[in-house]
Amino acid sequence: MKSGHALTAVMQRHMKSLGGALGALLLAGCSSAPHDVAAPPPPSVEPSASQTCDASAVQHALGEPFNEANTSLLQSESGARQVRVLRPDSAATLDYREDRLNIHLGSDDTIEALRCG
Repeated sequence: MKSGHALTAVMQRHMKSLGGALGALLLAGCSSAPHDVAAPPPPSVEPSASQTCDASAVQHALGEPFNEANTSLLQSESGARQVRVLRPDSAATLDYREDRLNIHLGSDDTIEALRCG
């Protein structure tokens, strides 16, 4: 029985130590930064004319068959830095990129839509 009582006493001491440490951590979490320090503003990024995509410039290609030759031409005419070809039921990320031309194809590989993003 003595060893059980000693074990309980040791556990109680450890629990008190842990309780004190936990209390200090909780109080530290409640402290706040000085009020006179403000976060710096985010940098402003102005897109240049060469970074944007103009889908209206390539709408003439709707209904045309898709191939690598017209991909390069559409990229050049739209001013896009990137081109993404989207076939029916293909997976695509939802990130918006103003410098990307999305070429949406039908099941017969004809161009159904041209959008930037």
